[in-house]
This record gives sequence, structure tokens and C-alpha cells, in this order.
Amino acid sequence: MKKVKLNILGLSYSQTQTGAYALVLSEADGNRRIPIIIGAVEAQAIAIQLEGLKPPRPLTHDLFLNVALAFDIEIVEVFIHKLEEGIFYAEIVCEQNSNRIRVDSRTSDAIALALRFECPIFTTEDIIEKAGIIMEFDESGEVGEEGDDSEMIKKSKVKHIDYSEYSSEELNEMLEAAVADEDYEKASEIRDEINKRKP
Repeated sequence: MKKVKLNILGLSYSQTQTGAYALVLSEADGNRRIPIIIGAVEAQAIAIQLEGLKPPRPLTHDLFLNVALAFDIEIVEVFIHKLEEGIFYAEIVCEQNSNRIRVDSRTSDAIALALRFECPIFTTEDIIEKAGIIMEFDESGEVGEEGDDSEMIKKSKVKHIDYSEYSSEELNEMLEAAVADEDYEKASEIRDEINKRKP
């Protein structure tokens, strides 16, 4: 069975399911993409790791990482091995003292852990054939794909507040407050504005 390596392309609001997000995985050596619908909590766990944010208290996936490291357990890879009735099934391949164990997992949790352990994500050629779509970019840089709901997989961020009007000091205070409140979406937007001002 040929394995296909995947990269995380991005997260966006799902245009098809209210309150859900689309996690888009991209084929490492190709142009096919897999959109996976996940919940808001799982999206947050993935987003804060992608954005490099540090929550004041460890989230569930951070706790898992800390426990695994304490017991010398390493996650070697995440393998999305089955697609059934639109649901993706994954397993986490763990290693401890040269013993390899496969643990069943929701795909969103497995990917959140893959980010924390910095391990590769794989799927099968069969799943890529079934669920993969080819994304095309027009001249404006917008994502488009013939025959699919391309809005679901746009890699875009919705700005709720114009942070450009605030001073750097105010932004840093707002960032600290957002992280303390565990509002990671807001924290991400503020951090983006801070980064835009760096020389």
C-alpha cells in the first residue's frame, strides 16, 4: 500500500456546516487537496499550534504531549487510513522503547498531536483518489475548483476589528488579554497585525 505524505494547508470557516471549520490538507508531492470538516474546539487546538500561540494553561493535546514525553513515548506518524461515508479515520503510530503501537484516533485530534510532536501525516493513494480535489488559482490569487464548493476551502481570515488603528503597546496588551481569555482567534488576528509592523 503506497502512502502519500500530506501537509497542512490551512483552516477556514466551513461554508457548508454552521459552527464547523474546514481543515485543508495538501499532497506533499502533488496538487491535490483534502478538505476535512472538523469542530470548533479541534480547529482551535490546531490553529493555536499553527499560529505559534502559547495558552496560559495546557490544552488537552498539550497535556497529552507532556504525559507522552514524561513516559518516553514518541509519536512517529499519523496515518489517515480509511474514508467511510464521508468520515475520515486515523491512527497515531506511537513508539516506546522500540515497541511500536497503533492507536485509533479522530483525524482532527491526530493532526493536532502531529503538529505538537512535529511528525509526518500520511494517507493512502486510494483516499486521495476518492476525496482529493485539485485547486486552481486565478489571477487574483483566489482559490477556485471546478465542480466543487470551493468557498469551503478558501484559506482566508475574516477580520472582525480593524487593528491598524491601535498602537503597538495597545496591541500587545490586547494580545495578552486575548490569550488569557483563551480567545485564540482574536489573538491570532492581533498577532498578525503586530507582525505586519515589524521591519
